[in-house]
Amino acid sequence: MATLSRIRLHPIKALDPEEPETVRISEVGGLAGDRSFAIVDGDGRYVNGKLTAAVHRLRSSVDLDAGVVELRVAAEGAGPVQGDREPVRFDLEDDRGALGAWLSDYFGFDVSVEAAPGGELADSRVYSDVVAGATVVSEATLREVASWFPDVDVESVRRRFRANLEVRGVEAFWEDRLVPNGDDPDDGAPRVGIGDLDFTGVKHVNRCVVPTRDPYTGAETDGFRERFVREREAAFPEWADRDAFDHFYALTTLVHPDEADWEGSIAVGDAVEFLDE
Repeated sequence: MATLSRIRLHPIKALDPEEPETVRISEVGGLAGDRSFAIVDGDGRYVNGKLTAAVHRLRSSVDLDAGVVELRVAAEGAGPVQGDREPVRFDLEDDRGALGAWLSDYFGFDVSVEAAPGGELADSRVYSDVVAGATVVSEATLREVASWFPDVDVESVRRRFRANLEVRGVEAFWEDRLVPNGDDPDDGAPRVGIGDLDFTGVKHVNRCVVPTRDPYTGAETDGFRERFVREREAAFPEWADRDAFDHFYALTTLVHPDEADWEGSIAVGDAVEFLDE
């Protein structure tokens, strides 16, 4: 049986994930607590891995209930547990100015920390021009991608592609089944149930430079994109719709919850099944 095996939220866009056992759907249809804050430069651009590789060496831990973030800077070449500075803590409401100043010192240019209207950063600014939602991937997909690279493990793949929801008990690239028909996107977009909530497939997620880097150090993985594209095309499932993909540098699928389910919740262990089959 297919089940939801992991939930990952990124309370501060581009920084480390948190893994709650349950998550509520927000009032805009995203995951409550996901990308609730973003680091923004003086030109209004998101400070993320596309803008600067320095973001990869920031380790963060966010207490979603207390609204507190702990930050530290990883040592050069360090993995997920090493660091060369003592951690610092900030209240995400009361200390946001001080947090922005600390981050400005780290990045070497002025930044601020922006809170999302209503509590969640509009995912329309992240994934789509139209809807909020969550990204989905199967555990088997992560294992398959990791097998393409001799020095990349599953956790590294997980951090490179930053999916919100992982599904166990399904085949590699199962999430491609949720991509709408390439010839006629309005012809019955695929739907999936997770626990008591229903979701509709919106689009596959095209990738940027971020997955090509070690998620802890920012160091480039030589030939990552080229090898990924080659292996992804070779492994593309026969049952998947090639017309729905412009290219093969794509992984994970964005899904959108039915509006009637907004402010409902899903949990690790929930059953996952296709609807209308």
